[in-house]
Amino acid sequence: MTDLKNELASLRLDAEPARSRKGLWITVAVLVLIAAAGALAWRSRAAFAATEVETTRPVIEQTGAGQSVGTAILTASGYVVARRKAVVSAKIQGRLAQLRVEEGSYVRENEILARLESDDYEAQVRRARAQVQQAEASRSSAAAQIRRAEADLAEARRQLTVNERLAKEEILPTDSLDASRSRVRVLEAAIGQANADAERAEASLQQSHADLRYAEALLQNTVIRAPFSGVVVKKMAEVGESVAPIPPGVNLSTSSGAIVALADLATLEVEVDVAEANVAKLKSGQPAEVTVEAFPDKRYRAELRQVIPTADRTKATVMVKVTILDKDENLKPEMSAKATFVEPQVAADPAAPARPMVLVSQRAVVTRDGGPHVFEIVDGTARLQAITTSGTRQDRVVVSDGLAGSETLVLNPPEGLKDGDKVRIRRAG
Repeated sequence: MTDLKNELASLRLDAEPARSRKGLWITVAVLVLIAAAGALAWRSRAAFAATEVETTRPVIEQTGAGQSVGTAILTASGYVVARRKAVVSAKIQGRLAQLRVEEGSYVRENEILARLESDDYEAQVRRARAQVQQAEASRSSAAAQIRRAEADLAEARRQLTVNERLAKEEILPTDSLDASRSRVRVLEAAIGQANADAERAEASLQQSHADLRYAEALLQNTVIRAPFSGVVVKKMAEVGESVAPIPPGVNLSTSSGAIVALADLATLEVEVDVAEANVAKLKSGQPAEVTVEAFPDKRYRAELRQVIPTADRTKATVMVKVTILDKDENLKPEMSAKATFVEPQVAADPAAPARPMVLVSQRAVVTRDGGPHVFEIVDGTARLQAITTSGTRQDRVVVSDGLAGSETLVLNPPEGLKDGDKVRIRRAG
């Protein structure tokens, strides 16, 4: 029995080496965790050490053909309007029977827009035509009466001549001669009456023709035509509604009884209100550029057409009308717009070829070493870049040299930001 225990004891494995290996693995794992934590801490410290900044990108536009690139004098707000516009209504009151257009329809001058119910006017035309025919018949009858009276007078005068010869020969009694003379006088009076009847018939015919023209004009007034070529900007009535003549000077949105509002989009311009103190800076033909809220990145070449010769005392402003030189289909009447006027002497040459123009926000430009610079972000680092400027356009600076237009720039660079500093982009929200 003792020998068996000794043999079993000799077969027992030593547990100490296993425990040593387990401790080794634990030590390695702890060291790995410490190294990872250190790397994370280093990266976090580096991240927090970077300056947080906002960014912006340049805008590239095509210039040339007279586009203004000079320094802005002032900016005024207003609206896009059509210089040629009209509220179209009927010349007579009636019920709308047909409407051929919708909003956005392009119509040409004298093209039919709508028709009114015309049964009564057609009946008046037919009645007037019948009256004309009757007057023409009366005139023909009066002419026939004149011819008959002239024939009877001619015969009476012939008989009077014969009777006067017979009376001289004492063959015809004096009473018969006097009767012949009386008959001639009666027929002469009949001719005068026939001529008067013919004049009345002619006057009646002229009156009938006038009544016919009036009835035809009323019938023609049931057809509403376009006063000029343009686009229907608002439909103001539907088939079955009563319409009426509209007095001049009505508002497009409140004119009751009108049919459509028509505008010639080829005459679009901008009306802006300029403060009285700034009117002296402007003159006719002043170059400008126009922007609309609907398309803020689009700029239109323009020029000042007219300064209205009166002020608005309630707002202390003067209305200025600006002609848009390169209008397109995006512009619509009543759009909110801004007009920026620039110095006339720095307007681009009209014959200059189109070229790209780089625009950057004024908030991205800083002054370093006495000149304009921007900070470009390259691989998380702010790089100071010198630029050459050539004027401004609203809130942007025109960069003529130093930028290609694809850079990412620091917006509102901090005072202490230097070339080579680490930066990180601020996330929205």
